[in-house]
Amino acid sequence: MGQVLKCISPVDGSVFAERAVLSRADAFAAAERARSAQGPWAARPLQERIELVMAGVAAVGAMNDEIVPELAHMMGRPIRYGGEFGGFNERAGHMAKIAAESLADIEVGEDATFKRYIKRVPHGVVFVVAPWNYPYMTAINTVAPALIAGNTVVLKHATQTLLVGERMAQAFHSAGVPEDVFQNVFLDHDTTSELIAHKAFNFVNFTGSVGGGQAMERAAAGTFTGVGTELGGKDPGYVMEDADLDAAVDTLIDGAMFNSGQCCCGIERIYVHESLFDAFLEKAIAIVESYRLGSPLDAETTIGPMANVRFADEVRRQIAEAVEAGAVAHIGTFPEDDGGAYLTPQILTNVTHEMRVMREESFGPVVGIMKVTSDEDAIRLMNDSDFGLTASLWTRDVARAQAVGDQIETGTVFMNRADYLDPGLCWTGCKDTGRGGGLSVIGYHNLTRPKSYHLKKHTG
Repeated sequence: MGQVLKCISPVDGSVFAERAVLSRADAFAAAERARSAQGPWAARPLQERIELVMAGVAAVGAMNDEIVPELAHMMGRPIRYGGEFGGFNERAGHMAKIAAESLADIEVGEDATFKRYIKRVPHGVVFVVAPWNYPYMTAINTVAPALIAGNTVVLKHATQTLLVGERMAQAFHSAGVPEDVFQNVFLDHDTTSELIAHKAFNFVNFTGSVGGGQAMERAAAGTFTGVGTELGGKDPGYVMEDADLDAAVDTLIDGAMFNSGQCCCGIERIYVHESLFDAFLEKAIAIVESYRLGSPLDAETTIGPMANVRFADEVRRQIAEAVEAGAVAHIGTFPEDDGGAYLTPQILTNVTHEMRVMREESFGPVVGIMKVTSDEDAIRLMNDSDFGLTASLWTRDVARAQAVGDQIETGTVFMNRADYLDPGLCWTGCKDTGRGGGLSVIGYHNLTRPKSYHLKKHTG
């Protein structure tokens, strides 16, 4: 019997779902079906592809009443937050709206002798490896524009959210997207690497850990297959002395704790100007102490379990190491903290960049807060990281935010907001966060290749 993938529910530790992985032969056959289907799919009119994709998106929305509790069981997000369809639909809708302009030929010039232009043509088969923390929204970032651009898509979802790919494929097929054009597959790591190494795909998009991204790049080495990655993060917030304090505290603490801190662009470290530090800390503690930790299936729960006990164990280790090194923990252990997936959210002060909790990705409900004296001090600390996904700046001065933002090594600069993905902007990172870019017009550029036409007219 082949390997079986099991989703262990963080709600109670039970096996919520399991699926057998494809054999090597079946996996390669699926990739070949995607390749055979790509030409006919790309030959369809752009508007037809857009309409089919958006019909698939709507079909996912029609499943939302089933999806929300399913997500709670699989990865622990409380049902009170209603799932991901709002962002899922917003991102797909924006990419549909800009498709014609983004994919239009680039006219270089035409005269009596020559016609010259550049087309954007699909790569072919796009392999999407999606994470569990926002399993629908992260997947649609690539699935929708890849299909609209004329690629076929093979989706491999995280084991923790085992049923998401099935749901999406079911919805898109019901809307008329051909089964071979959009396939959900269950694969083990070895078969995944072998498919990439044998050029089964023309482009790979991976969202996940740094180690996972390195494995994707190693598998693709020498194949010249494009690999786009969004990996770890240690996103900072910086509160300047002129900030709206209440808004800064509310947004940054929510950005640190929402989804039990399991957000790609969650806030993991906060730097506060010394004049606001004490007031910021007092308000932050009050917010976190008001949270209700419990089963995500309970409508009163505001913070659920982490998706897996091993994730919670790593956060506990980072906190314990920091406290042993002199950090101060401000939140007393919640009665619902079971030492497993249910974890007390934590605020730490007296932290330094010598501590792992301020340097390594935590991906959990903990945030360190440090006092700073100047923009230069904050910029130095924000850049003292192996990662660069987003940075959140809090000030009433746009020009100052722009000047500070220009000096931060990051993919996105926010001012007076955090933890949001605007589909009109490129979602990208630097350093160990990876490379590439999703959504926006640049997302289409990354899911297609340029093809130049230099046509000399008959002049006889």
